Amino acid sequence: MSEDRAMADMLPPGSAPVATPTEAEILINHLFDVMDALLGTVEEETELVRAGRLAEAAALEPAKAELARLYIADTSRVRASQSYLAQTVPEMLDRLRRRHDQFRAILQINLTVLATAHAVSESIMRGVSNELARKATPQAYGASGRAATPGSGAQQPLTLSRVL
Repeated sequence: MSEDRAMADMLPPGSAPVATPTEAEILINHLFDVMDALLGTVEEETELVRAGRLAEAAALEPAKAELARLYIADTSRVRASQSYLAQTVPEMLDRLRRRHDQFRAILQINLTVLATAHAVSESIMRGVSNELARKATPQAYGASGRAATPGSGAQQPLTLSRVL
């Protein structure tokens, strides 16, 4: 038990190790509930981003942040109580480990979708910027007889209006 207490000293306040089997079950069940809610939110966000409904996906951010806060708090307590949990509720701890592996896989899919959306939107913005610079450049031939290419001074910053 002293190992759990030493671990608890290194964790944020409010992540004290559990002291009873009932408390252990409550903690793990709460963590399962938080993971389910977080996964539901993340899966909804993933679908909204895939559908291009970014404003709706952004509206999920406060709920996702609160669920992430609860997840971190619960996992900190589980970490602080690891040896106690292994002794008192080993089957629940094993179930939690398996569930956590599934949780990570689903989160990886979400991160991939978000990274792809970011890369696509960045590519679109660069394309628009380059096209505007090309159109702003006079259509003339240079001294070598080739068409003039837009210089770095031809590119102007873009303004994006989010209000339609």
